[in-house]
Amino acid sequence: MADPLIGSGERARRYATPLAMVFAGTLLLGGCHVDNRLPDLPRDTPSSWHSAATAAPAGLQPDLEHWWRAFADPTLDGLVERALRENLNVKIAGERLRAARALHHRSRSEFWPNLNFRVYPETAPGGQTGYIEMGFDSTWELDLFGRGESSRRTTRADLDTAAIDEAAARVSLVAEVVREYVELRAAQARVGVLGDVVRTRQTQAAVTQARLRSRLGAQNDVDRANADLAQAQADAADGKATLAQTRQALAVLLGTFAQDLAEPALDEAAAQPVLPVIAVRETPADLLRTRPEIRRAEEAVLRAAGELGIARADLYPRFSIVGTLISSTALTGDLDHPNKAIPLIAPSVTIPIFDWGARRDVVNAREAALSAAVLAYREAVLEGVAEADTALALFAAKTQALAGSAIELASAGKAAGSAATLRRIGLGDDLDAANATLTLAESRMRQSAALRERALSYVGLYKSLGGALPATRPEGGAQPASEPAK
Repeated sequence: MADPLIGSGERARRYATPLAMVFAGTLLLGGCHVDNRLPDLPRDTPSSWHSAATAAPAGLQPDLEHWWRAFADPTLDGLVERALRENLNVKIAGERLRAARALHHRSRSEFWPNLNFRVYPETAPGGQTGYIEMGFDSTWELDLFGRGESSRRTTRADLDTAAIDEAAARVSLVAEVVREYVELRAAQARVGVLGDVVRTRQTQAAVTQARLRSRLGAQNDVDRANADLAQAQADAADGKATLAQTRQALAVLLGTFAQDLAEPALDEAAAQPVLPVIAVRETPADLLRTRPEIRRAEEAVLRAAGELGIARADLYPRFSIVGTLISSTALTGDLDHPNKAIPLIAPSVTIPIFDWGARRDVVNAREAALSAAVLAYREAVLEGVAEADTALALFAAKTQALAGSAIELASAGKAAGSAATLRRIGLGDDLDAANATLTLAESRMRQSAALRERALSYVGLYKSLGGALPATRPEGGAQPASEPAK
């Protein structure tokens, strides 16, 4: 009879040889690397804005994160803070960010060893004995040919995009809250002026009617005055409808119904928000880190590069190490054999041989997609600079228009005062005074509209500049898409 010690030693050597070959092959393959470097993104932007607005005098420079505080309006500040807490779109973006974080955390363990416990029935060949098998199994896929790095790039890009989207939702929300608040205060001012216009038109109608009765006027004058009165009343009704509309919009932004808005300050007419002198000094290069569309385009390049790396890795073999420890218990048939726990560790290899060029087609498609992503990034930069420059020029134009309306209002005020004085001393009549009052009211409405348009152009400017977006960087030492490759 053979020595059991000698037999066990021979079996150990027999098992050790293939295992050693597996590990040696693993070490050799570990040196294999597929070139999956990120492409260099074009960073060229204009050195300055084309708009002449950059020559504006120095003034308040609001930061991107709290730019709306330039209005110095406590009610507006409270609305923005409440919206950031309660807006549903921001909450949705936050939940999507949490989902992306979870998936990214999962991807980090994709190439780590796993361990499972299984219980399952098994029938021996011939169908004469049935077993129940239980035990552990483990699989460790080796991270070769850049597969792991590429996989991490795709999930990192998804995570970064979700973070950018969450921050962009806040930027858009603040812009919309400020926009609707500006519209609300402008509508309140317009309703107030239109109320004065209605009263003045009523005076005109009464005066022309009195003149007709005293044969000092004509029916045509009465008809014209009544038509002007009807138009003024219709305009006043439209202004009230705008008030209701802006209140509903604000309620939606604050995540509630208009009936539950509970903002008493909005029910009372207040002065329109006024901006101080502002000089915007953000340069076009700053858009590369603040504009969401450009940042999303960067992450799209990172994701496309990751998908290309995975497609290239699929051209090469996949190697795994599989281990099991299974105990088999006979339930039917031959029940005399004792239970046995059998350990096993062995390599698993999948080698692509022939697939009619399907994997190569995927690589070609991913290469084209990466080139398209780089071009899309360049397009995002061009569009971002153009939109921000246009918004800056519009803000400068609206600032000049506001200055002109202020001069007009002052002149109309003097004219109305003079008409009232002439009427008081008997050198003018009620119609002259009413006409001067209407001219003043029209100037007030143009002044209100100019304030509104400058404020809205300011909102559009800072929305085009983007906001304080989060810093993003791929893990594992990979070159981030948001930085130029070195």
